[in-house]
Amino acid sequence: MKHSKTNIVFVLPSLAAGGAERILSYVAQNLDENQFKVTLLITGYEKDTVYELENLNIVYLNKPRVLKAFGSLFQYFRKHKPDIVVSSIVHLNTMIAFMSPYFRKTKFVSREANVLTVLNKHNPYTNSAFPKAMIVFAYKLVDCIICQSKDMQKDMIANYKVPKSKTVLINNPITKEFKLKATARDTSKPISFITIGRLSKEKGHERLIHVLSQLNFPFHYTIIGAGNEKDSIFEMLDSKGLAKNITYISFTKNVETYLAESDVFLQGSFVEGFPNVLIESCVVGTPILAFNAPGGLDEIIEAGKNGYVADTEEDYLNYLNQIHNTFPFNPETVSNVVKNKFSSNKIINDYTNLFIKLSPKNQHV
Repeated sequence: MKHSKTNIVFVLPSLAAGGAERILSYVAQNLDENQFKVTLLITGYEKDTVYELENLNIVYLNKPRVLKAFGSLFQYFRKHKPDIVVSSIVHLNTMIAFMSPYFRKTKFVSREANVLTVLNKHNPYTNSAFPKAMIVFAYKLVDCIICQSKDMQKDMIANYKVPKSKTVLINNPITKEFKLKATARDTSKPISFITIGRLSKEKGHERLIHVLSQLNFPFHYTIIGAGNEKDSIFEMLDSKGLAKNITYISFTKNVETYLAESDVFLQGSFVEGFPNVLIESCVVGTPILAFNAPGGLDEIIEAGKNGYVADTEEDYLNYLNQIHNTFPFNPETVSNVVKNKFSSNKIINDYTNLFIKLSPKNQHV
């Protein structure tokens, strides 16, 4: 007997630059259209969209904030009666979870984007706006929580009272075909570093700058990203005498080019969800030096093959000196480490299997 298509609605605050936005829109675009009827529902504005999405039904609610979209989301669900609703980012997940009791025939899936317990220590806004008790209650109401990393899954179970049976571990996919760079490093030039990410406290730019200020060899450092910590980051760069070493770019669609032109990706984060940009850096052949932090680093980095993980600033400095002196990385090896784990086909298949399992259209009476 042939089943009708499963009606899935993916909900996001916007299609502005961001990991959650890119991954969920990519999954929505790549599900089998013979099995799923897919809609991407955006609470924000079309003018903020940076991702080019084809052959995908996108609906914009044109609301300035997620909370302002509550009524419109509720009415949309009531009118279109989706089989599955998938959301990402904690404030949107929480709001939609509180709607879920009114839609008994719909399965609600929350994709968590961070290791919340650690994020709250470094981003006070998240903790004050969404107290732990509220999130615990909200996640009792949803049917499934997608965790991007083992660290995130452990955090949900240990600290947010989510039964393991309600969680599913799905890493982020490689979302583009990136060209492998030809050479590991041009030793005739100063070594080049790059960091890409939001300029916010939890991203740890300041501890990267503190380590870089101790280097005794020439280097160039590219910083890509925007955020509310920009002024303090550049004040610190000036105070350390590093401004002359810096290229700053607030946003670019040419991430691949900048990654390929760099020798090492520097990751300073105190916490991550599952850092897509680290996977992309490896795919082009650029290794990673990261501070040890929850969020999937142990699933991405294999020491000596595609990067290193440092426990302290002293360790980080030692690794930088070692990399500068010997540069042990080969682009093809760096790339293959992640290609073998996070291929698009594998991850989309993981999502497909989850949605088939959840869909009422595929459950026999």
